Amino acid sequence: MIKLSAIFNSRRTWAWPYVLFLVLFVVLPLLLIFVYAFTDPQGNFTIKNFVQFFATSEAVNTFIYSIAIAMLTTIICLLLGYPAAYIMATAELKTPAVMSMLFILPMWINFLLRTLATVELFNMFSIPLGEGALIYGMCYDFLPFMIYPIYNTLQKMDKSLIEAAHDLGANRAEVFTKVILPLSVPGIYSGIIMVFMPTVSTFAIAELLTRNKITLFGSLIQRAFGEGGLQMWNYGAALSLIMLIIIGLTSFFGNNEEESGTASII
Repeated sequence: MIKLSAIFNSRRTWAWPYVLFLVLFVVLPLLLIFVYAFTDPQGNFTIKNFVQFFATSEAVNTFIYSIAIAMLTTIICLLLGYPAAYIMATAELKTPAVMSMLFILPMWINFLLRTLATVELFNMFSIPLGEGALIYGMCYDFLPFMIYPIYNTLQKMDKSLIEAAHDLGANRAEVFTKVILPLSVPGIYSGIIMVFMPTVSTFAIAELLTRNKITLFGSLIQRAFGEGGLQMWNYGAALSLIMLIIIGLTSFFGNNEEESGTASII
């Protein structure tokens, strides 16, 4: 009994379920993608899958277009989300709670249902589906992921720094640009990552809001795995690996920018 109690009281014991989860659902899938990306259907090592991607102008153009759409969506979400987060963080009484509920309530519904509702909304007002509808739908779906990281950062900010800036003669604009904005950089970075990552790889929203008129990089991956059969799995894995590398580089350089920005503030 004593040994059993010692086992269950050990933190290492309770960590094993998480380790098992990570191995089965994170490490193993990534390893399979890597193996499939560098092999052919017969299991032989090859880089033909990557050569096929770079040799296909349609695939490269789709990749560049997806990056541009994701960047535009992220910028719009930032321009809309930062003021909302700032208002929530500085408002008093019930304003933050009410605004939080307004942004959280749509997230209780599956994003595919929200997208279908957006399609019907455009149809009801006879607005053609296309690139504009795609950007609108992405901003609608991912705006809360921009707001809440910024809101959490602003809410935890030391208010005495703002008071000190006012005491030193800074006006509101100077306080915002020299104190509030630099200190909110970690939240901005988190929001950018949380919006950019899903938008650059999405496919369902693009297919529904454009009636398959616009193809994003996520759609190419989905078609390779879903419609191409086993013969296209290797090419789909290569596309997925390219996407993972881009997202990884974005996170790496973003972390460096965040650290350098924090150091400059200090």
